[in-house]
Amino acid sequence: MTVSFDEEFAALRAFSARIGGDPLLTQGAGGNTSIKADDTLRIKASGTWLAHAQQRDTFVPVRYRPLLDAVVAHTDEAEQAQLFTVAEQNPAGLRPSIETVVHAVLPQRVVVHVHCVDTIALAVRHDPLPVLSQLLNGLKWAFVPYLRPGLPLARGILQHARGRPDVLVLGNHGLVVATETVAEAVTLLAEVKARLRQAARSAHAPDIDRLEALMGADYRLPEFPEAHAVATDAASLDLVRKGSLYPDHVIFLGPGSVVAHPNETADAVVTRLGFRPAAILFPGLGILMRKDVTVAADAMARCLAHVAARVPPGSSVRYLDAAENHELIHWEAEKYRQVLDTRQGAA
Repeated sequence: MTVSFDEEFAALRAFSARIGGDPLLTQGAGGNTSIKADDTLRIKASGTWLAHAQQRDTFVPVRYRPLLDAVVAHTDEAEQAQLFTVAEQNPAGLRPSIETVVHAVLPQRVVVHVHCVDTIALAVRHDPLPVLSQLLNGLKWAFVPYLRPGLPLARGILQHARGRPDVLVLGNHGLVVATETVAEAVTLLAEVKARLRQAARSAHAPDIDRLEALMGADYRLPEFPEAHAVATDAASLDLVRKGSLYPDHVIFLGPGSVVAHPNETADAVVTRLGFRPAAILFPGLGILMRKDVTVAADAMARCLAHVAARVPPGSSVRYLDAAENHELIHWEAEKYRQVLDTRQGAA
């Protein structure tokens, strides 16, 4: 039976909302989905949440073939997907996802990009290929070493285009599945997620009374209690205190993780650093969040705990370096997404 585009698009929106509600797949405004028809790619707009895909105007139409031509030709316009939007079909003036070029270079009709915590826990390792080769055996997959999201990542993916993989594991980033129908994407994502599932370590309960005594006027407990595990599990704390693992952590929480010294209060940490970090980890006690950060930052704090708990102690891990952190923090597209997140947090 032939399925109309309207039916497929409705199915994509429903699927997007489901994965947007799963914190093991998507956190805050992270992740994106798209569908192609003729010359138009409809993709989640920058700063919007997949979880809201059925409730709000979330997708923006883009003329993707000219955008793909710009990517191949290495023109400056390729970094600005908003130049390719179909204005007459975008009355809200939405700006396409920063990953639009990634969706454009993949030939499949339906593309789903998620920040699957099980995948990230593997993709942060220095050499994930032996494990991935075993777990993904029989699938058409490729591993793409870390590249800055957007155009650099899209060009990296283009190197695998000839093999037409339908599963991409992105180093220090996440997972992409690409299919011809939404139903196939649903099935493939479920299979890959199950294959890559990593056991999560348990963590001690947080010491809420002690944290409340340390928080001062500018900090609060996290929105999601699971976030405490990154500080109450010694192996997780040792992992994250050494650096940044993936882009959205840098964007919403800042580079690296701030860890309090013994007996330090939140105020003392701020005085020592000279700035107010989005989150402070108190070893053995839990985590505190700055009062003015949005729920997206809280979602990233929970994500960090989920990822760290799935990386075995002693693993050889690749952290984002100083240049990669700087590139993310000063990227105009991410600054735009942060502004949108602030507005949503205030709504």
